[in-house]
Amino acid sequence: MPQMNMQQMMKQARKMQEKLAATEEKLAQTEVTASAGGGMVKVVATGDLHITSVEIAPEAVDPDDVDLLQDMVLAAVNDALTQAQQLASQQMGAITGGLNIPGLM
Repeated sequence: MPQMNMQQMMKQARKMQEKLAATEEKLAQTEVTASAGGGMVKVVATGDLHITSVEIAPEAVDPDDVDLLQDMVLAAVNDALTQAQQLASQQMGAITGGLNIPGLM
């Protein structure tokens, strides 16, 4: 069985590391948007799982039904984070060949 040249292996590892860093930077700049309540609550998150904005339509604010607004915000945030996580998994998986490397998204 042929052995891989250690220098060649290190070169490939550096190349993968560079691709991962570039992908992480791209994810930090890529946004996903989720909404709930028929669009009354919108949440934007980045691919590195940061919420960047929450928009609440004025008609969603009913002082007599705060629970509904809270549920809509929670649903939109969870959906945005799920989308961002899926985006990160897809892009990182394309680089790592589907390997689950600890410390990566």
